[in-house]
Amino acid sequence: MGVKGWLAVAIACEVAATLSLKAALYFPVFYVIVGAGYLSAFVCLDRVLRLGMPIGVAYGLWGAIGVVATAVLSWLFFGEALSWTMAAGIVLIVVGVLCIELGGRGLKEKRE
Repeated sequence: MGVKGWLAVAIACEVAATLSLKAALYFPVFYVIVGAGYLSAFVCLDRVLRLGMPIGVAYGLWGAIGVVATAVLSWLFFGEALSWTMAAGIVLIVVGVLCIELGGRGLKEKRE
């Protein structure tokens, strides 16, 4: 699996763990998923860094995409609020992620 695949798995594990925190309020067995999810996310993020993605790019993408996914999925699964202001913030995060990704590509090309 490539660096983007590992990053996608890291993000998915972190989002699953974060959503499980909410579920664990009502069903404590979900704390097992919380622990396993966060541990898996960091193991995968370690792999991303070992494969050469700069930490600023990896952490920026991991955090930003995780925030967006968590906000949208908590709205879908738990009925949490998602206002127009929050949606605008999500759009700004997506734009920021694109800037980080494009900027990271430029740095990689300069090093090679």
